[in-house]
Amino acid sequence: MLMLLMLAGAAGATLLLLALAFNGPSPSKAVKRRLELLKERHADSPLKASAQAQIRKLMAQRQGRMENAFSSLMPRPALLRLRLERTGKAWTLGQYGMVSAGILMIVFLLLTLKGAPILLALMLGLFVATGLPHMTINYLIKKRLAAFNVNFPDAIELMVRGLRSGLPITETLGIVSGEIGGPVGVEFRAVSDKMKIGRTMDAALQETADRLGTPEFQFFVITLAIQRETGGNLAETLSNLADVLRKRAQMKLKIKAMSSESKASAMIVGSLPFIVFALVSMMNPKYMGGFFTDPRLMVAGIGGLIWMGIGVFIMAKMINFEI
Repeated sequence: MLMLLMLAGAAGATLLLLALAFNGPSPSKAVKRRLELLKERHADSPLKASAQAQIRKLMAQRQGRMENAFSSLMPRPALLRLRLERTGKAWTLGQYGMVSAGILMIVFLLLTLKGAPILLALMLGLFVATGLPHMTINYLIKKRLAAFNVNFPDAIELMVRGLRSGLPITETLGIVSGEIGGPVGVEFRAVSDKMKIGRTMDAALQETADRLGTPEFQFFVITLAIQRETGGNLAETLSNLADVLRKRAQMKLKIKAMSSESKASAMIVGSLPFIVFALVSMMNPKYMGGFFTDPRLMVAGIGGLIWMGIGVFIMAKMINFEI
């Protein structure tokens, strides 16, 4: 009865954490509104140092108490905050930490109810609470970058047509932000907004390249920087870059098709032990229950998981090709 009450309390606490994380007034929207007001205030005059100081102050206010608390607990909060920005979602470090804490609480209490030792339940809970959100963020980043890379050559071609018609490069960036949808339009719109408040084009593009972390956009930034230093026909250079990016995407798809058989075999072989463990546990729970109570079996199971993890890592490196 006591364990049921503990489980109910944990579930309620987890729902409360999720509600606090994803509901209520959004601090990012409030910051955006303040920034828009500040941009309008300084639209008719050059942006002065005092205005830049106000912008930095407003951006620093994004970190609330919960944000600071989880920043002190996490090993590399700046990197994690950058990963959250790469997803394109308005998620904060505090929301990420609250979701991880809720997952840890649920896994810990479920394993404890099943009779697992407290230390093992805590370790598995930490593993799931750190691994599941990390994998989710990785999936969202890859999905957004894939959507970006699909439309990015079209955006460059649109810039080429604008340059050939006589428009300056800054105007073509604004056209791309309005005509191309998805992540490409969002990122180019962010570049245009930074240029409107006084940032140089090179600095705005480089900040976007650092945040995205994709080689395709870095090629674009380097191309513009080289052309600015050496001169030449920018439209022709960007047209060649768009052609190279399309051929690079085709090569990636070809490599993905050629390595799909190896990936499928690795997934099947890697999942067999877990499938067999689950099936045997369903047919004879007491036979597999020793892995949660006997210290020798726990050590053997952890060793097997580590050994399988090393094998999966090696296979992943063998089928990963850099272009």
